[in-house]
Amino acid sequence: MSRFLRGWAILWVVFRYGLDELVLSGIPHPRLRSLRSVLTFGRKLDKPRGVRLREALEELGPIFVKFGQVLSTRSDLMPPDVAEELAKLQDRVPPFDSQIAVDTIERSFRKPLEQIFTSFERQPVASASIAQVHFATVRDKAGIEHEVAVKVLRPGMKSVIDKDLALMHMMASWLEKLSSDGKRLKPKEVVAEFDNYLHDELDLIREASNAAQLRRNMEGLDLVLVPEIFWDYCHTDVMVMERMKGIPISQVERLREAGVDIPKLARDGVTIFFTQVFRDGFFHADMHPGNIMVSLEPDTFGRYISLDFGIVGTLTEFDKEYLAQNFLAFFRRDYKRVAALHVESGWVPATTRVEELEAAIRAVCEPYFDRPLAEISLGMVLMRLFQTSRRFQVEIQPQLVLLQKTLLNIEGLGRQLDPNLDLWSTAKPFLEKWMLEQMGPQRLLQELQAQAPRYAKILPDIPRVLHQYLSKQGAVGDNEALLKELLQQQKTTNRLLQAILCGGIGFVIGLVVLQILLRIRF
Repeated sequence: MSRFLRGWAILWVVFRYGLDELVLSGIPHPRLRSLRSVLTFGRKLDKPRGVRLREALEELGPIFVKFGQVLSTRSDLMPPDVAEELAKLQDRVPPFDSQIAVDTIERSFRKPLEQIFTSFERQPVASASIAQVHFATVRDKAGIEHEVAVKVLRPGMKSVIDKDLALMHMMASWLEKLSSDGKRLKPKEVVAEFDNYLHDELDLIREASNAAQLRRNMEGLDLVLVPEIFWDYCHTDVMVMERMKGIPISQVERLREAGVDIPKLARDGVTIFFTQVFRDGFFHADMHPGNIMVSLEPDTFGRYISLDFGIVGTLTEFDKEYLAQNFLAFFRRDYKRVAALHVESGWVPATTRVEELEAAIRAVCEPYFDRPLAEISLGMVLMRLFQTSRRFQVEIQPQLVLLQKTLLNIEGLGRQLDPNLDLWSTAKPFLEKWMLEQMGPQRLLQELQAQAPRYAKILPDIPRVLHQYLSKQGAVGDNEALLKELLQQQKTTNRLLQAILCGGIGFVIGLVVLQILLRIRF
């Protein structure tokens, strides 16, 4: 019954804000124009279409707001007036009462506000679908004051999200049963993935830990800043972090006037994304412009500032390797390798003919190589990719849904910053270097060093374990020669292991020579 009522509530909002009229107005057909006149009769739809869409998404709740945030970055797919209005969903959702925020903080820490912060600005500086942010100051144990940003969870979010997710689970079940593409699209698994990260976003302790992990990962890259977390002031409903100062990345003209190298900023964004995905397998998965600023401080001028870490994506070593090989083969225009990787990974049926898939991928991708983002129609690319995936029964990978969403954000951000950005030439050197690091001698040495203690414990026990096994089989007498050989091998193994643990000179020299040869080859 609750799902039924929620469905009717959604339809009522669609009708009240005239979203049906927006859809019909975009289809140039005489009969549909007549239908549009009939459907809108008696309804007062005098607000601009972008405003109506934004207000409807705000009323529908967090899931719909997030959908609007993704659309707001796609000015190539949305009319400019609509994209501009949807951009307000990034950090200008109507705030909730500041007194509710204060009550939440005091309830979480069981203290009056004055005993927690030395100052607290009741007027929020940003408000989004899940939480809003206030500026404050705190004093540490040494008596030093720090400027902080206090994120407070919007009340009642869990029940709203649960209702929408229950409706999505029901619709996913229908799609899987009724659609011929149901099995391939895996709607139930996709919604389950969506369910997981939305509920994770409601726990601000989890978000704080995400921020701490990203901060450690990005140290030394010198391209992005992540705020420090003040753990003594964090709770499930409240998170306190270092206040970051910068200009929103959407304000490109202000950045340009301040002297920021915009094309470099676009390239740095690509590097940050690929580093998080392929090196760390842990990436910021909500990178819309409302969550990104650029620093103008002298020591960090031109660096990205990342905010809002409620949604992060993770990749397994298997997914990282296959994705990296796919990207690299794609950038090298090795379409046969791309097709073969899809078969090897099980993303397409094993009976797929590699040559046919290769030709289809070439037809989709080749027209867009060596073109800047401004000359690429993402809508056309997506349409042709969908047709190809349907023809070859490409299965959706639910674990990669967040990555695909983030790719849309990154590509949309690149268009805003530098429409002339050549995404291919920017990403290819990074992937080639990463693949060499993963498969070269340096990685081999790292793996040997990491596993050496484990091998040191296991290898000396192998002869004894074999001896016990053979004894149980009543075959000791028949295998004395084998046991003598194993004991001899044990001595050899121990000597080799000691050489590895001590960093034997001959072993290191061999690796250096091998590395030189590989570098000459590559």
